Amino acid sequence: MHPPGTLFPMTKPSDAARGKDPCLDEAALINPVREAVEVPVAARAILTFARPDFLLLCRLAQATAPLRYIWGCEVRLGRWQDRTLTIVAPALGAPYAAMVLEKLIVLGARMILALGWCGSLQPHLGVGSLVLPCAAVPGDGTSRHYVGGEPEPDPSLYELLKGRLAAGDTSWHTGRILSTDALYRETPGLVRHYQGLGVLAIDLELAALFAVGRYRRVPVAGLAVVSDELGTLTWRPGHRLPRFHQARETASGIVLAAAAQWEADRV
Repeated sequence: MHPPGTLFPMTKPSDAARGKDPCLDEAALINPVREAVEVPVAARAILTFARPDFLLLCRLAQATAPLRYIWGCEVRLGRWQDRTLTIVAPALGAPYAAMVLEKLIVLGARMILALGWCGSLQPHLGVGSLVLPCAAVPGDGTSRHYVGGEPEPDPSLYELLKGRLAAGDTSWHTGRILSTDALYRETPGLVRHYQGLGVLAIDLELAALFAVGRYRRVPVAGLAVVSDELGTLTWRPGHRLPRFHQARETASGIVLAAAAQWEADRV
């Protein structure tokens, strides 16, 4: 029990309090490995988080190769513009997506593009808009175990996607995105806070994927389709709207073209 008016010395917040793993620079005890029975994947990989996107990409890329699995995620090989692609889904949520990405890298993926959905935080960002994240605010519990700060996509892949978007006629925006683990805890206070910081949208996986890519020195970038709106502090789902489905088709074509354009000899 301290007497009234006792002054306590000011201390710096711990790494954990700042959202950074204090053991970030230590080598891990467990590392991803390729098992003897595992077959390599193509150097170009597209990771998705919803089965409809996986099926759409498989249809577009004529992915009819036998189905395989990575941590329970479906994996198929397809082709786009004479390039072999690995298509994977659904890796829903940061911890799961990070585990799948780690395995993809060990099996030979040298470039990963993520295609997902997001909820808009800004009122001007409507359902069907495309969001190209330039950084991800880490509201998840996975990314801080790989890197500190706000993980960013690989610059060359980001520019590749940006060029493809600029050449089209679909509404798109670039900026920061917030990644969360708590889908059902997107509160009015949270929305107002990140609106004020200029964050465009919220998703579940991109901070973790950017962080893993940075840590493993493998290029990762992502593109997200606005599936629902939170900017007015009222949830407005748009999963069934025609403009959302059209935007998914457009985004899929952009990601496939960017994956084919990337050159494996860069790594």
